Amino acid sequence: MQKIKTITREFLLLISLLALFSGCTKFLDRKPLQATLADLNQGGLEGQAIGLYGTIRNSQSAPYCGDGFVGIGYIPMQGFRSGDQTVNADPGAAGYITAYSNFQYSKDDWANGVYWDRHYQMLQAANILLQTADSLKLTDNASLINIAEAKWFRAYTFFDLVKNYGEVPIITNRIYQASDGQIAKSPVPEVYAQIDADLEFAEAKLPSVQPSTQVGRLVQNAARTLHAKTYLMRDAPSPTTTANYQNCLNLCQDIINSNQYSLFSPYWAIWKLQNENCSESIFEVQCQQNANTAAGVNSTYWSWWGTEQGVRGSGDWNLGWGWNNPTQVLVNAYETGDPRMAATILFSGQSDDPSNGGYGRTLPPLTNSLFWNKKTYVSQQEQLDAGDPTGAAFVNTRVFRYADVILMAAECANEIGGAANDSAAEAWLEMIRARARNGNNAVLPYIQYQNQAQFRAAIKHERRVEFGMEMERFYDLVRWGDAQSALAGYLPKNEYYPIPTPALSGNPKLVQNPNY
Repeated sequence: MQKIKTITREFLLLISLLALFSGCTKFLDRKPLQATLADLNQGGLEGQAIGLYGTIRNSQSAPYCGDGFVGIGYIPMQGFRSGDQTVNADPGAAGYITAYSNFQYSKDDWANGVYWDRHYQMLQAANILLQTADSLKLTDNASLINIAEAKWFRAYTFFDLVKNYGEVPIITNRIYQASDGQIAKSPVPEVYAQIDADLEFAEAKLPSVQPSTQVGRLVQNAARTLHAKTYLMRDAPSPTTTANYQNCLNLCQDIINSNQYSLFSPYWAIWKLQNENCSESIFEVQCQQNANTAAGVNSTYWSWWGTEQGVRGSGDWNLGWGWNNPTQVLVNAYETGDPRMAATILFSGQSDDPSNGGYGRTLPPLTNSLFWNKKTYVSQQEQLDAGDPTGAAFVNTRVFRYADVILMAAECANEIGGAANDSAAEAWLEMIRARARNGNNAVLPYIQYQNQAQFRAAIKHERRVEFGMEMERFYDLVRWGDAQSALAGYLPKNEYYPIPTPALSGNPKLVQNPNY
């Protein structure tokens, strides 16, 4: 089955936002290319739409330029603030521990700058497609699907921006010159209103399923999932309002009732290479690498995601850069016997646990980190097949899983309350625990609903261990109002990052976030 992974260098040169950010110099020196007749075949916008999937994976060809969504700009920004993730293995990364794990953000930090840059470049790529469609007055069904894809990517990008920076410039037009991007920040509710508009269109126009030749491409339920997540986040740092819980629950029930997904068992198998885009997958960033290019097999669509998080050792254990290490507090969070711990964490000096997704190897007693992310761990044979013996550039990033829909539904039902919702929340929570239990009834006992507070605590725990190392924890803590009590050194201002200095320098209408 053909995955949607192809993107040309020429398309990637379209997505500069000159005024808002710094970045790859050669890229920024290029003028945006105009659409050609060749771009307008296959539904009018197909080439540009396919390009969006490449942009989120590794936008641009220069080193590290994809880091806004899957790289080492993304990982500390999205994960290190959680308390459950950090970087221990790279001796050059001490600054990231200070900046992110210890909440001492810097407006001059490289990761912060590249995160902002790449997100506005993604907006430009989506806006170019939308401008092309509007100028050509394209209304055929294929074009409407392409437009819906662009609006989904735009909404996804705005959601990342608003939850990390708060007020941001809402740019929905194509940028032709620097002054086009020099606009002020918009209030948070207006950013969410733009997200709503884009996702309502995507929900209406994306197909319910994609053909087997288009695995990895967006579908209607990917828009619903993203939309549901935005409803839970938009009241942060206060608990979500009843109206937003209901909006989220309605979307989750639509996804559940579609019968399009199921929880994939056993839990550890979700992250195996052969199970990418499995029955639980709602959206993944598609990656692939094949060493057999000499035989005419050209399928190298890489990202830094897997390589960055591989075990940082020597010899046979020189598997990556050693970023995104689990912490002891995450290890301690698992219930006794929970198989998800062994499926999520590799332990230095111990077996990789073949019964939970390992390959029968024993890690050396590495001193640079006690723990490693097992969800990006691959076999030596898979690395050799890909021609990547010291990395894992071929690993997909799992962005949205069906388990998230189930646990969002359980949380919303519990918060809304009522006998029917209480019963549904109990059943949904048990679905997650039963899959994790995998037939071993001696672990993860059934949790019976007693009261709202008791069940709220159970759901919070379940989200933590179900999505360990998956970039969910910090945002959950913020939206629950738990960040300050759970995270040492966290202050209310740390919900948002400072606007990067290059962005402020390039846009005189931008104002720095409070307390920075």
